[in-house]
Amino acid sequence: MKHALNSKLTLAATAAILAMGCSAPFASAADVPSWCGPKKATLALLDGYGGNSWRQVTTASGKQEALKCPSITNYEYADGQGKLDKSISDIKGFAAKGVDALVVFGDAGPAVLPAITSAFKAGKVVVPYRVVVGGEDGKTYTKFIGASFVDDGVSWGNWIKSVLPKGGNLLFLSGPAGNSQGLDELKGMKQVLDDSYKFVNAAPFEVTNWDPALTQQVLTAAIAKNPKIDVIVSDFGPSLVGALPEFKKSGRSIPALATSDGNSLGCFWTENNKDNPDFKLFTVATGNDNVRLAVQWAVASATGGKLPDEQIFKAPSFEDSVSGKPNAVQCRKDLPGAIYLSSQLSADDQAKAVGK
Repeated sequence: MKHALNSKLTLAATAAILAMGCSAPFASAADVPSWCGPKKATLALLDGYGGNSWRQVTTASGKQEALKCPSITNYEYADGQGKLDKSISDIKGFAAKGVDALVVFGDAGPAVLPAITSAFKAGKVVVPYRVVVGGEDGKTYTKFIGASFVDDGVSWGNWIKSVLPKGGNLLFLSGPAGNSQGLDELKGMKQVLDDSYKFVNAAPFEVTNWDPALTQQVLTAAIAKNPKIDVIVSDFGPSLVGALPEFKKSGRSIPALATSDGNSLGCFWTENNKDNPDFKLFTVATGNDNVRLAVQWAVASATGGKLPDEQIFKAPSFEDSVSGKPNAVQCRKDLPGAIYLSSQLSADDQAKAVGK
């Protein structure tokens, strides 16, 4: 069975890792982390959708983390391409070919749980992360590694209250329909925002699949439909950059934006905030490093290493244009827009990972 390991995305990510100096390939014994045990194992990272720069950086981050353990003899990758049948096929296929540990970004949610459960019951280490797939630790998979999306929503909500204390119209954009990330973020926002804050999007959020092209279509339509948008909330901020100029075309200032970070967004704000008096910006770290914690759990479980203490990835607040701090919004004009300055992967290495 051919997997997306042979895709351009995987080749680019692999080449990027080699360019980072990981071709030689593992750390010295003194640097081996506690979660790396002595038992040899292979590992695969399986994406439900891998078609954007966030996933490319995340893929490179996951491989970089895995290569810290000399017991991992092979690292593979598959892109589900946003197709449920492809994602299920990838999970079953990699388990069947003998990969010992699977780290799964289950974009489709519970729909991929049967395949995950089948692989786990076949004796594989299976670690779904970031998107809730249902099931239970130790019964349907090894360990679910979550993220603090409710906390992100609370952070966005508190910031929105600080810049818009009398309420206003909010437009919330998230990924695929029903994804747990967007639902948790909304839950967090509603913990701190009262009824004076009206969501003008379709409930529970406008669906974008975290795809920049679809995001631009959705935002453009929302701008035309809603004469008053006070705040945009999005859990993939850089995807908004292409559509934000639509506000100027309609004679309106870009509104406040609560979102996740990205170099393209930081640079866009730097270049446009003076001409858009309402354009305030607050970001949380975009969370590429969530994969590192998932990889650590998978490696530890497969090689007999020490299990990590943490099981929830917590993304810190990253930028706040109204904080008054120097460099409150970050921009590296010398590097591609499609990188994330909050990531542990260096900015230069991210540029290599996205092929720029």
